[in-house]
Amino acid sequence: MMKVDLRHNPSFTVARCVLAGGEKMRAESGAMLAHSAGVTFEAKVEGGMMAGLKRSVLGGESLFQTTFTAPGPGGWVDVAANLPGDAITIDLGPGQDRFLLTKGCWLANSAGVAIDTKWGGARNLFGGEGGFLVEASGQGVVVASCFGALDVIDLDAGEQVVIDTGHVVAYAPTIAFQIRRAVAGRSIQSMKSGEGFVFDFTGPGRVLLQSRNPSQMISYLTANMPGSRA
Repeated sequence: MMKVDLRHNPSFTVARCVLAGGEKMRAESGAMLAHSAGVTFEAKVEGGMMAGLKRSVLGGESLFQTTFTAPGPGGWVDVAANLPGDAITIDLGPGQDRFLLTKGCWLANSAGVAIDTKWGGARNLFGGEGGFLVEASGQGVVVASCFGALDVIDLDAGEQVVIDTGHVVAYAPTIAFQIRRAVAGRSIQSMKSGEGFVFDFTGPGRVLLQSRNPSQMISYLTANMPGSRA
């Protein structure tokens, strides 16, 4: 099975995916930095055009996925995200064969893992981060990326935590959640605090967070671009 070595973390993490002879892996289009000699690859719409469009339009991932195949002696592929930050591996198998990732956080996976788009519910839509999630399922390893440093919270059964929607990277399907305004029922106070919507997560399960919010970075850059101010 594919092994992953993370280096240059936490600021500019590169994931080296080490493959046995003939082993395959999939990665987000454009994520590859380098690969060892003899590795071959092709980009295609996995699962057909409709499935690819669903992942692209609804899940925030590229229409095309790149499949890499190692030569007989084996090989490696280095992948990294567009935004500076950390990465983590998520092992899928008996007892945990699914994991849910937010938009733009899937980076790569071994051949035994399938990537699909899952409707997260209207509550997720009103959280401002999009109502669709990327669902990884199967047997193998997933590489997820984030903006900034990565944090991990493991919740016991019934244990709760509140997280800003823009800082959520992924969470286990055993986690129950609801989305609400940061200041419950008070839109003006939420705006004054600088917070919009938050997740109320309830365990058991693991939640992955990112220390920076991509949406806030986009808002900052947009506001400070030449010509954006009168």
